[in-house]
Amino acid sequence: MIYTITLNPSLDYIVTVPEFVCGRVNRTTEEKIYPGGKGINVSIVLKNLGLESTALGFHAGFTGDKLKELMEEKGICTDFIPVEEGMTRINVKLRAGEETEINGQGPVIKEGDIAKLYEKAERLTAGDVLVLAGSIPAVMPQSIYGDIMEHLQDKNLKIVVDAAGDLLVSVLPHHPFLIKPNSHELEEIFHTTVKGKEEALGYAKKLQEMGARNVLVSLAGDGAVLAAEDGSVYEAEAPEGMVKNSVGAGDSMVAGFLAGYLQSGSFAEAFQVGVCTGSASAFSEELATAEEVTKLLNQHKKFSRWR
Repeated sequence: MIYTITLNPSLDYIVTVPEFVCGRVNRTTEEKIYPGGKGINVSIVLKNLGLESTALGFHAGFTGDKLKELMEEKGICTDFIPVEEGMTRINVKLRAGEETEINGQGPVIKEGDIAKLYEKAERLTAGDVLVLAGSIPAVMPQSIYGDIMEHLQDKNLKIVVDAAGDLLVSVLPHHPFLIKPNSHELEEIFHTTVKGKEEALGYAKKLQEMGARNVLVSLAGDGAVLAAEDGSVYEAEAPEGMVKNSVGAGDSMVAGFLAGYLQSGSFAEAFQVGVCTGSASAFSEELATAEEVTKLLNQHKKFSRWR
């Protein structure tokens, strides 16, 4: 079974305004609302690709009820922990020529709520996959990803971590099955500039030396690289297409990699499905569907094994 944990999920409210003017009444021409959060996105894309998962996390208030309702409409199992104080955040994405984001704070999560999360995590069994994705709310201990991994270290799980900066580095001693930094996150971690696939690969191998088993690096329009735990290394050019929405593309890559790996046991297959799934989401207004991914897989031949 696959589980995703999103510690600060959201409702993403996307509004389009032809010309936004500060200090005046602006009227929208289009409005959309989606469940949001990196782990949430992974669960949605996994469902689109035919894999079931259970979405864990916290929800609060009427916005939390709406989040749960939207997930259930998509046929995704949720096991959220209700929080008494505050409400699930609303992230506003204002499209007016360029996109502006206003992200909410989220509910107040207390020690008792965190204890309930550990209780749910205890139910995972050997062979399960756990995805820890996204930032951590300020009210929670910044060590929680590492704490969760340490708590579950004897369960023989495949744990995926999609996070940035110190949050990502802190989990490496616990040997996550997969991490997925992008080029900017590599630059932040190693205080350098990353130019091209070969340099990205070098830093991916450094992250392996620091504890990660598999390192998938997304390079936006420059494609992606994978340093796998069996010593194999892969690269891919970015599929061709028009980027419509970059939100969720990285989460989709994680979901695609997992789908490809769990269905085939092949790092090569996982890598290619991951790359095409991430791009399929970028080329769509919503998250990737199986049909969109299959179309890109059939088109995308710029894929090779380095060594």
